[in-house]
Amino acid sequence: MIPLRFLAYLFFTAAIAVPLAIGGAAYLAVADQPTVNRAVEFTPAHIERAKRIVEKNDPRTMQDGAVRTIALSSEEVDLALNYLAGRYAKGSSRVELKPGAATVAASFELPTVPALPLGRFVNLSAVLRETAALPVFDKLTVGRLPVPGWLADALLRSALQWLSAREDFRIASEVIKKYSIADGRLTVTYAWQRGISDRIKAVMLPPGEQARLKAYQTRLSEISRQRPAGSASLADLMPPLFKLAAERSATSDPVAENQAVIVVMTFFVNGKGLHAIIPAARDWPSPPPRKILLAGRDDFPKHFAISAALAANAGAPLADVIGLYKEVEDSRSGSGFSFADLAADRAGTRFGELAAGSRESAVKLQQQVAAGAREADILPPVADLPESMAEADFKRRFGGIGAPAYKSMVADIERRIAALPLYR
Repeated sequence: MIPLRFLAYLFFTAAIAVPLAIGGAAYLAVADQPTVNRAVEFTPAHIERAKRIVEKNDPRTMQDGAVRTIALSSEEVDLALNYLAGRYAKGSSRVELKPGAATVAASFELPTVPALPLGRFVNLSAVLRETAALPVFDKLTVGRLPVPGWLADALLRSALQWLSAREDFRIASEVIKKYSIADGRLTVTYAWQRGISDRIKAVMLPPGEQARLKAYQTRLSEISRQRPAGSASLADLMPPLFKLAAERSATSDPVAENQAVIVVMTFFVNGKGLHAIIPAARDWPSPPPRKILLAGRDDFPKHFAISAALAANAGAPLADVIGLYKEVEDSRSGSGFSFADLAADRAGTRFGELAAGSRESAVKLQQQVAAGAREADILPPVADLPESMAEADFKRRFGGIGAPAYKSMVADIERRIAALPLYR
């Protein structure tokens, strides 16, 4: 016969002690304020560095089995992970590379649960040490709760096992052959394999997403063929496309619909075909090539659409700095720095933000554009903005990127965009 005292002990453990332990752990794990709270701060120099890495590792120039090495500085790793934390997990992070190890701090905002009066943030602090195989934890703290090393390593192995079911993780595992941390740099060695490009495209654009893009490509083809030959305004193409987005959003995600519209629009105004990213698109209905204009110019739609696509899919900070990088490059060897082009970039960024910021903003934008957006609704007045400045002239007149005169011009552009009803 089981002693009554033992039954009472079991009851206490199951009904009181375990919930108290879980509640105490949750209380220690969360906080009212984040310990890491950083904005993502890209610069044109970061984009220039990324461009060099991409050019050196262009898959179109790589043969099967080619082995390449990418070395990233501590700053670059820190910037990339902070961007990913903010973009995909509503958080911030800070990373420091040391010989054979990485120190990581991160904060993530939790969903609000009114019934649970706990903190809103989970703060993590960890030291990961390099090994011949997987990294191991020298330290892991969740809020004020220290996690034993054996448990932290077990959780890491479980997370990696869960990730192994994802195709993108499998691709990375197959391609990456070695990593090391030394001299404040993360060095990754990888071997390119035949067919990887197609597998990456399939991960980025699964069948459901391809079907969504095809719907808008088909609609764009119909719109374009119904109009007289010659140039067309971007403002004439956008309302019917976003009308279709509004209709499809009744049974679909409006953010995903808007992202698809913007991708199709971006490829079209830049004179490119979707077959560059989707081989099957060669057999889709294709709109006849034509020059697309905004404020009478064919460069503004390109600036606007590319920035909108970047903002809708990668975030506004990245979209803004890529547009700025393009103007810096033009001031050195191209058409010159243009605040008018920058205004088209910033308007596109704002459009992309609203298109994909939330379900509410996505639906509102669909309705506004479908109702008949005009050019003056899309792009603010830009005729008086300085253009065609060589680098020396730009620096003489505005002091360079970040100088007070430059900031004043950018602030003026932002005010002009904010004044348009579409962007409020």
